[in-house]
Amino acid sequence: MSDIEQLAPIGHLRGGVVTAPAASAFFATEGANGPRGVTVDLLRFFAERLALPLELMIFPNSGEATDVVASAACDVAFMPRDAAREARLAFGPAYFQIESTYLVPAGSSIQTVEEVNRPGVRIVAIANTTTMRSARRTAPQASVSEVPSVEEMMRLAAAGEGDAFALSRDSFFSLLPQLPGARVLPGGFQQTGISVAVPPGRPAALALASSLLDEAKRNGTVRRALDAAGFGDAEVAP
Repeated sequence: MSDIEQLAPIGHLRGGVVTAPAASAFFATEGANGPRGVTVDLLRFFAERLALPLELMIFPNSGEATDVVASAACDVAFMPRDAAREARLAFGPAYFQIESTYLVPAGSSIQTVEEVNRPGVRIVAIANTTTMRSARRTAPQASVSEVPSVEEMMRLAAAGEGDAFALSRDSFFSLLPQLPGARVLPGGFQQTGISVAVPPGRPAALALASSLLDEAKRNGTVRRALDAAGFGDAEVAP
């Protein structure tokens, strides 16, 4: 079996994309002509270099993407990396480094990340994600409610049903204007990379996906994808 056949065993590349109501360096958005965003651009680059058709598989959160890649029903995806995912997926390099932090609604007295770790504070996080797991670990005195999507998180934030909303800082760039008076807290409680991931037990597939991402970083594809998504100040991971 060739490297390409191990990466795309059914003859076309199945790429996982996580969508949200607003773009981030990780989240794509749904448009009239399909999803668009950084990860979409990177998967298109992969498929072009491999001379394979691309099938985009859309997920509402990175936890669901993890499950499907781990089952080998999806060939490759990009997602924040942590120990729980490393136990289930094979990871290559990162294209971007994220910092997870909290958004607090208008009128909140919470000023720092440390103040979230208090009894009675209600954290809302996306289910089965690195940010959710880190929020539980770093704020054990607070309660954590899990929601299936950023869209549901934004609904709760707008309704005031929660005290601190956990996402990556770059995600709040586009979401904050939708929540008048809300604030993003300084600092963070997790730093990790958004990395390329393939199913476990496919070393040739991992090596090929890693080399493609390294090429995309060298030739400016990642930089152009971030710029096109509106993140011109975001630094490409080294």
